[in-house]
Formats: sequence, C-alpha cells, structure tokens
Amino acid sequence: MNNISWNLKLSINEGKLDDFKALMTEMVASTTAEEGCMTYDWYIMPDGSEVHIQERYADNGAALVHLGNFGEHFAERFMACVTPRSFVVYGPAGDDIRGALTPMGAVFLDHFGGFRR
Repeated sequence: MNNISWNLKLSINEGKLDDFKALMTEMVASTTAEEGCMTYDWYIMPDGSEVHIQERYADNGAALVHLGNFGEHFAERFMACVTPRSFVVYGPAGDDIRGALTPMGAVFLDHFGGFRR
C-alpha cells in the first residue's frame, strides 16, 4: 500500500468565508489536473465555521506534485483564510513529505492493519 493521504481540519477566519469558497473552487479545478490525486474532498460545517479536507495520493511523488502546486499558487491566500486545527497524515510518508508537512503541524500515522477494496 503506497497511497498517502491526509485530513485537515481548519477554522475559517472571520470574514473570509466568501474568499475561501472562491479559492476552493480554484484549488479543486487545479488539483483535478494532477494525475496522482485520487481523492480531494472538502466538507464544510453548516454554519460555515469549519472545513475538513480529505486528500489521497497514489504515492509520495504525487503528493509532492500537489504540495508544489499548492505552495506556488495557493498557500498564501489559503493561510490568510483559515486557522489550522489538525493535520493528520496517513501512510508511508517519505522524508520529503515529512519535511514539507511537519512545519505545518502535521502528525504522521503508519498503516497498522485493515484493508481497502
């Protein structure tokens, strides 16, 4: 199992919901072009206060492509709209992924058991 995935929980900053919605649309369109992205789902609380993002990539290389695109095109605007609450990475994260995501507060969990269909 080489897939790597993560879940982010983010609070939307006061007055930034409309900016964040527009940014989400742009980010989803951009990420659709990334061949190694397998899942890219955004969920919002009914009151618009919190967003959860679930992402899954074919492997570390695909995740790095996404992180490069995020950093180049979206990171500054994204971080102006949200306050991170938790960031959990699942799977065999390589040193490059760990190095990129640790400063963002990510915690890393290795696969322990189970299966996927």
